[in-house]
Amino acid sequence: MSRHQLSPNPSEQPPSRLSRARPSPPQGAGSGGPVPGSSHATGAWLPDPAAAEVLLVTGYDLLRAEVEPIVAAAGGQLRVVADVADAAAYWDSAAAVLVGSDVRELPPRRRAPAVLVGLNGEGDSLWHLAAALGAERVAVLPDAAAWLAEYLSRSRSPEAGGLVLGITGGCGGAGATTAALWIAQAAAGLGARVLLVDGDPWGGGLELALAAEETPGLRWPDLSDASGSIDPGQLADSLPLAGGFSFLSWPGSRDRTLPVDAATAGGVLDAARRGYELVVVDIGRGAGPVQTFAWDCDRLLVVVPAQLKAAVATARLLQELPPVEAALLVRGKAGAALDGGLIAEAVGLPVQGRVPELRGVTAAGENGRLLDLGRRRSVRHFAASVLDLLDGDIPIGDLP
Repeated sequence: MSRHQLSPNPSEQPPSRLSRARPSPPQGAGSGGPVPGSSHATGAWLPDPAAAEVLLVTGYDLLRAEVEPIVAAAGGQLRVVADVADAAAYWDSAAAVLVGSDVRELPPRRRAPAVLVGLNGEGDSLWHLAAALGAERVAVLPDAAAWLAEYLSRSRSPEAGGLVLGITGGCGGAGATTAALWIAQAAAGLGARVLLVDGDPWGGGLELALAAEETPGLRWPDLSDASGSIDPGQLADSLPLAGGFSFLSWPGSRDRTLPVDAATAGGVLDAARRGYELVVVDIGRGAGPVQTFAWDCDRLLVVVPAQLKAAVATARLLQELPPVEAALLVRGKAGAALDGGLIAEAVGLPVQGRVPELRGVTAAGENGRLLDLGRRRSVRHFAASVLDLLDGDIPIGDLP
């Protein structure tokens, strides 16, 4: 198989210790998943069950015109309601609920909408509105038409999927990459199938921190032409390995590389979810990486140093993150002037663990020796506190 070709032939994966049933597995961050032409909106992967009702709440005729053929391609039946109050009668019985970008409030005591749908040109306001409404995903049409069709078809066919854990820094230099690497290393040590994803094209390349720049396998630029539904087995076979887990990195070189679009990233993460038990995403802090990757995560962890300025920066960052379960990882020594309780109160998120302050971490990152530090007892205890977050699916007692 060429490094630039991944065939659109999804394969089923066996259940795993970290996997869990997902009634509507999210795919495609930001503007959705596979974006190429409508040929990807139909195919053998469409489920056979009878058409299920999809509720669209919008008063925009143009948005309705965009959504109608997408729902038809997914084999669903579309019900359009312009008024939010009238939509309440159909909300809970619908297989999926889509709300248009003209919606500003939801009926009381209703589940969060599956997707906020908007049109090209509406800008970052879509992500802010999605967070305010509690929408699970954002689809920018017409670009995300193929992704939305696949999303709706999969919502009628529940399947197991791995857990996608996003990690970002509350401020610059917080240590999110180090934390992500140690978590991936610990989970792999338990025997889980783990993928560590480098979500920041401007971060210098995760492969350098792993001392794996010469390890053969796909990097993000190799996937720029990937389209359709990527086969998870082929993806896993094509990725490099380090520390017992697979990784997908930006090149650690001076060569100029363009970021992959949200559609491509969404397709890759969808395949990763189906091919691995745990996907750890080192998101980065820029608006682009956050919109591209954070919206595809089941849970988010924000690394914040035990400092007042860092806590303030973290509180601001939360306004850009999707409405998924989130917690803090405080970096600092026990007994720091600003303890975890104060940081949690200032930020508004619970503390899930403490990233240990180790001498030589910066040098280890430069020399590709972070995996060596990951074997220390304090790091293993930190990783155990994080893995305990994953619904008890990992036997923490098995940690060495």
